[in-house]
Amino acid sequence: MASHVVAADEEEVQIEVTNAVECTRKTQRGDKIDVHYRGTLASDGTEFDASYNRGTPLSFTVGNGQVIKGWDEGLLDMCIGEKRKLTIPPKFGYGDRGMGPIPAKSTLIFETELIGIKGVTKDEL
Repeated sequence: MASHVVAADEEEVQIEVTNAVECTRKTQRGDKIDVHYRGTLASDGTEFDASYNRGTPLSFTVGNGQVIKGWDEGLLDMCIGEKRKLTIPPKFGYGDRGMGPIPAKSTLIFETELIGIKGVTKDEL
Protein backbone atom coordinates (compact mmCIF):
# COMPACT_ATOMS: atom_id res chain seq x y z
CA MET A 1 0.00 0.00 0.00
CA ALA A 2 1.89 3.03 -1.22
CA SER A 3 1.14 6.29 0.46
CA HIS A 4 2.68 9.71 0.17
CA VAL A 5 2.40 12.75 2.35
CA VAL A 6 0.60 15.70 0.81
CA ALA A 7 2.02 19.07 1.85
CA ALA A 8 -1.44 20.55 2.45
CA ASP A 9 -2.11 17.88 5.08
CA GLU A 10 1.15 18.22 7.01
CA GLU A 11 -0.59 19.85 9.99
CA GLU A 12 -2.90 16.85 10.54
CA VAL A 13 -2.20 13.32 11.75
CA GLN A 14 -1.63 11.06 8.73
CA ILE A 15 -2.77 7.45 9.07
CA GLU A 16 -1.55 4.72 6.75
CA VAL A 17 -2.95 1.23 7.38
CA THR A 18 -0.04 -1.14 6.75
CA ASN A 19 -1.83 -4.35 7.77
CA ALA A 20 -5.61 -4.22 7.45
CA VAL A 21 -7.78 -6.50 9.58
CA GLU A 22 -11.55 -6.94 9.45
CA CYS A 23 -13.46 -7.03 12.73
CA THR A 24 -16.77 -6.07 14.28
CA ARG A 25 -15.33 -4.42 17.40
CA LYS A 26 -12.89 -1.57 16.81
CA THR A 27 -11.15 0.65 19.35
CA GLN A 28 -13.26 3.42 20.87
CA ARG A 29 -12.55 6.29 23.25
CA GLY A 30 -12.26 4.89 26.76
CA ASP A 31 -10.96 1.44 25.72
CA LYS A 32 -7.90 0.16 27.57
CA ILE A 33 -5.62 -1.04 24.79
CA ASP A 34 -2.22 -2.70 24.36
CA VAL A 35 -0.11 -1.32 21.51
CA HIS A 36 3.33 -2.26 20.22
CA TYR A 37 5.13 0.62 18.54
CA ARG A 38 8.34 1.94 17.06
CA GLY A 39 8.87 5.70 17.09
CA THR A 40 11.23 7.55 14.77
CA LEU A 41 11.94 11.18 13.90
CA ALA A 42 10.59 12.19 10.49
CA SER A 43 13.59 14.50 10.03
CA ASP A 44 16.29 11.81 9.97
CA GLY A 45 14.72 8.43 10.82
CA THR A 46 16.39 8.18 14.24
CA GLU A 47 14.54 5.68 16.44
CA PHE A 48 13.76 7.24 19.83
CA ASP A 49 11.65 4.50 21.41
CA ALA A 50 10.20 1.08 20.66
CA SER A 51 8.07 -1.21 22.79
CA TYR A 52 9.23 -4.10 20.58
CA ASN A 53 12.72 -3.71 22.07
CA ARG A 54 11.28 -4.20 25.57
CA GLY A 55 9.06 -7.11 24.50
CA THR A 56 6.06 -5.52 26.22
CA PRO A 57 3.34 -3.43 24.55
CA LEU A 58 2.24 -0.11 26.04
CA SER A 59 -1.10 -0.28 27.89
CA PHE A 60 -3.24 2.84 28.16
CA THR A 61 -6.79 4.15 27.81
CA VAL A 62 -7.23 5.60 24.32
CA GLY A 63 -8.89 8.98 23.86
CA ASN A 64 -8.26 9.96 27.48
CA GLY A 65 -5.20 12.20 27.22
CA GLN A 66 -2.80 9.60 28.68
CA VAL A 67 -0.69 9.72 25.50
CA ILE A 68 0.05 12.34 22.83
CA LYS A 69 -2.97 13.64 20.92
CA GLY A 70 -1.78 12.00 17.70
CA TRP A 71 -2.10 8.59 19.35
CA ASP A 72 -5.47 9.38 20.93
CA GLU A 73 -6.81 10.18 17.44
CA GLY A 74 -4.71 7.87 15.27
CA LEU A 75 -5.49 4.65 17.17
CA LEU A 76 -9.29 4.92 17.12
CA ASP A 77 -11.43 2.58 14.96
CA MET A 78 -8.65 -0.01 14.88
CA CYS A 79 -8.99 -3.81 14.90
CA ILE A 80 -6.86 -6.17 16.99
CA GLY A 81 -3.90 -7.20 14.84
CA GLU A 82 -4.14 -4.11 12.63
CA LYS A 83 -0.97 -2.15 11.96
CA ARG A 84 -0.79 1.55 11.18
CA LYS A 85 1.91 4.05 10.40
CA LEU A 86 1.10 7.39 12.05
CA THR A 87 2.80 10.59 10.92
CA ILE A 88 2.27 13.05 13.75
CA PRO A 89 3.03 16.78 13.35
CA PRO A 90 4.32 18.70 16.39
CA LYS A 91 0.90 20.07 17.45
CA PHE A 92 -0.35 16.47 17.88
CA GLY A 93 2.93 15.32 19.45
CA TYR A 94 5.15 17.24 21.87
CA GLY A 95 4.80 20.67 20.25
CA ASP A 96 7.35 23.30 21.21
CA ARG A 97 8.89 21.24 24.01
CA GLY A 98 11.46 18.53 23.66
CA MET A 99 10.98 15.17 25.37
CA GLY A 100 14.12 13.16 26.09
CA PRO A 101 15.70 12.34 22.71
CA ILE A 102 12.86 14.08 20.81
CA PRO A 103 13.72 17.68 19.84
CA ALA A 104 11.09 20.43 20.10
CA LYS A 105 8.84 20.90 17.04
CA SER A 106 9.50 17.37 15.75
CA THR A 107 7.25 15.47 13.38
CA LEU A 108 7.07 11.88 14.63
CA ILE A 109 6.56 8.61 12.78
CA PHE A 110 5.06 5.71 14.73
CA GLU A 111 4.67 2.18 13.41
CA THR A 112 1.89 0.80 15.60
CA GLU A 113 0.24 -2.59 16.11
CA LEU A 114 -2.91 -3.12 18.16
CA ILE A 115 -2.25 -6.17 20.33
CA GLY A 116 -5.43 -6.13 22.38
CA ILE A 117 -8.49 -4.33 23.75
CA LYS A 118 -9.24 -5.16 27.38
CA GLY A 119 -12.36 -7.31 27.60
CA VAL A 120 -12.53 -8.01 23.84
CA THR A 121 -11.47 -11.27 22.20
CA LYS A 122 -9.60 -11.25 18.90
CA ASP A 123 -12.82 -11.52 17.11
CA GLU A 124 -16.10 -11.49 16.90
CA LEU A 125 -15.98 -11.87 13.11
